[in-house]
Amino acid sequence: MIGYVVPHSLYSSGYHCSPYLPLTFINVASQKNFIAFYHMGIYAKQSLYDWFVGEYPKHFKSKLDMGKSCIRFNKMDDIPYELLAELVKKMSVSDWITLYDKKFKK
Repeated sequence: MIGYVVPHSLYSSGYHCSPYLPLTFINVASQKNFIAFYHMGIYAKQSLYDWFVGEYPKHFKSKLDMGKSCIRFNKMDDIPYELLAELVKKMSVSDWITLYDKKFKK
């Protein structure tokens, strides 16, 4: 799995469950039966989730296969790259840190 994380140099607290780990932001994984794209902002920000779910049918005809932060694609040809690029642009690292502190830090 390829992970795009917030390094400790930008967010020294790290991941709240395991502070020695950096804060996860975006990941891509090749699983046995699908390719997974993880965006933690979708999990944490309802308006971003709603935007993505609304935009998905405009870019792809099949049903959206999605978990809390995981978007699954059966084939490489199924990946709506332009839509994922828009999603990534909608949340900066500093936006993610602010949201993470608000939602998950105790």
